[in-house]
Amino acid sequence: MSATRATGRTGRRTVRARAAARGTARAQTTARTAEALPTAMKAAAIERFGPPSVLTLHELPVPSVGPTEVLIAVHTAGVGYWDARIRDGSWAEGPVRFPLVLGTDGAGFVVAKGARVRRLRIRDRVWAYAYMNPKGGFYAEYVAVGERGAARVPAGLDLLQAGASAVTGLTALQGIDDVLGVRRGETVLVFGASGAVGTLALQFARRRKARVIGTASGANAAALVRRLGADEVVDARTDEDVERLRSLAPEGLDAVLALAGGERLERCLSLVRAGGRVAWPNGVEPEPRRRRGVVMRAYDGAAGPREFARLGRAVAEARLRVPITNVFPLVEAAEAHARIEEGHVLGRVALRIRSRR
Repeated sequence: MSATRATGRTGRRTVRARAAARGTARAQTTARTAEALPTAMKAAAIERFGPPSVLTLHELPVPSVGPTEVLIAVHTAGVGYWDARIRDGSWAEGPVRFPLVLGTDGAGFVVAKGARVRRLRIRDRVWAYAYMNPKGGFYAEYVAVGERGAARVPAGLDLLQAGASAVTGLTALQGIDDVLGVRRGETVLVFGASGAVGTLALQFARRRKARVIGTASGANAAALVRRLGADEVVDARTDEDVERLRSLAPEGLDAVLALAGGERLERCLSLVRAGGRVAWPNGVEPEPRRRRGVVMRAYDGAAGPREFARLGRAVAEARLRVPITNVFPLVEAAEAHARIEEGHVLGRVALRIRSRR
């Protein structure tokens, strides 16, 4: 063996050894962080599909963190009707392993991260979204999610507001900006404006300088929608208000974000002008009926670095307010689901996991 080949092999070994040492150091950094954490946590989980009562408090292992994941000490978890549909089994996806920790979005602090995570740092305040996360949901003291599904909380929100608005904010903004493409001066109807997505969507539409009409049922819901900036509020349950909607948009509605389905929605959609647009998140039932001359699209809210960055800018531009109707402790997760199933929730329901701000 020549000296040159021997030197080359030794050099390669040295390079490999240094790279391995760097990788080990990165892994040890994460491990050291993890070692300072408990090995077990409290979580609200289900052992089977069923009514709210199947959601009970468990003690489970703190999830491990993969190379591209962050571990979040959860402050607040949002509670939505989609969580209830996962709980009862109707929206659960793929093979489900019990106990299943529920919760699709929330906010908290990064307490550990994988070796390949670059955008986020330990102790960052983050909000995150992960649907049917294989390592468990946000109804827990800790959750491990992919870095792409998390982002730093924008300055205008505290952790309670952020935890209650990650998935709803993404869904609302993408409906208004991307699917409907709302423009200045257009007349936009937010159908279901007092709900978790609707309260944010009407503010994002106002940010676009649109004329916003919101539907709301009851005095409290109507008052909330007005406070959030709707130009007009109608009650789609009454024939009189549907006729008033016609007078409010004599040339027809330019765009509708439909957050609930049914005949009340269909009566409003009859007022969409030719060439107008209708959008709704997948899961709205029954789906709006297709109409000739109207662009109609269902969509899913997407999460990623670009989407969270855009949402953060929109939060600042809209000076977003996040209405939260009820806050429950983790131990009362079943009561939170019962509240969701009562209906007529103004804004969002949330679980407070930690008191730290």
